Amino acid sequence: VLKDLQQRLTNARTFVPPLEGIQQQYGINTKLLNNIVDYWRTKYNWREREKFLNQFPQYTVSVQGLRLHYLHVKPKTQQGFQVLPLLLLHGWPGSVREFYEIIPYLTTPTPGRNFVFEVIAPSLPGYGFSEAAVRPGLGAVEMAVVFKNFMKRLGYEQYYLQGGDWGAIIAQHMAVLFPDQILGVHSNMCFANTFLSNVKIFLGSFYPPLIVPKEFEHKLYPLSNFFSTILLEMGYMHLQATKPDTVGVGLNDSPVGLAAYILEKFSTWTNPEWKNLEDGGLTKKFTYTNLLDNIMIYWVTGSITTSVRLYSETFNKAQMSIGIEKIPVKVPSACAKFAHELAYSPSTVLKEKYHNLVHESDFTDGGHFAAFEVPKVLADDIYLAAEKILAANASQK
Repeated sequence: VLKDLQQRLTNARTFVPPLEGIQQQYGINTKLLNNIVDYWRTKYNWREREKFLNQFPQYTVSVQGLRLHYLHVKPKTQQGFQVLPLLLLHGWPGSVREFYEIIPYLTTPTPGRNFVFEVIAPSLPGYGFSEAAVRPGLGAVEMAVVFKNFMKRLGYEQYYLQGGDWGAIIAQHMAVLFPDQILGVHSNMCFANTFLSNVKIFLGSFYPPLIVPKEFEHKLYPLSNFFSTILLEMGYMHLQATKPDTVGVGLNDSPVGLAAYILEKFSTWTNPEWKNLEDGGLTKKFTYTNLLDNIMIYWVTGSITTSVRLYSETFNKAQMSIGIEKIPVKVPSACAKFAHELAYSPSTVLKEKYHNLVHESDFTDGGHFAAFEVPKVLADDIYLAAEKILAANASQK
């Protein structure tokens, strides 16, 4: 695999130069891509990075016929602390690599608290080192069932959830379907898609103060800005939700194409203003090495096609007919809202979905990949939310 990769990187065709004055507005800037490919070819060392990736214990387990890969990191010290099992769920185009910087914060006791986390971080089915389905029918709702059975297989009857992107969606579904197992859920991509939440958003377009605090009004209104963003930034979603295998062929055959496709998201979704920079702002939050770790997980496992199938397996008539997004989450919930997340939902809207919202936080920094970008900030918020969730659960006993 590595020799083949080196040959493909060396023999990559000359990139078409970007138009004058176009930074990242048309997607990845090929001047930037050329620098990254050169770094990948001459400086990135997968064998060395394997040592880094293997720093945490990891295993595989068979659940519903799928061999699932996961990290399992126990606290550095447990004596005198309440250990809270935390299922960490990633999204696309990420992987468990997103969690390597946050895991030490979560598994190390913090001053003044009598609890600490035990982290279980699986690769989603079809992602990285987890097996993919061989027949249709494994969307986000079914994955929620898979991960409930996964945790039961590992011996956990009750536990906490945290996720962003697809991880947030799957965690939300798990909280709806299995409230007796889920003690609490923390999300850095909370959203509501109920009838009343949508009515509120629409009414707020006439008088925003009804729905959103003044300082956050610009994140939601005017709605024309939101729909403009959808048109500009969500083309990938339509493609992956309709023809995942077609786009997968090209991405799985070309490491350069794969890098371009993924890195554009790590630029624009981290901060939309970075599309105005030739270098995409990537080194403001990441290193080339860290970003290539994630790309390599997709490349060495050949999992890009099966990963994007999750869109077509979820955004279809059969999944939508289940109507799970209309059912409220009643377990104690927490929402972290980072400054540059793809969409913003105010409390008035979120409470139509999360009926037991015990914690919310708004940040002036951070984007879609919070665990990867600002791990200490996210970890601190998870701890703060856990305190409130523990108190909420204790009050109900």
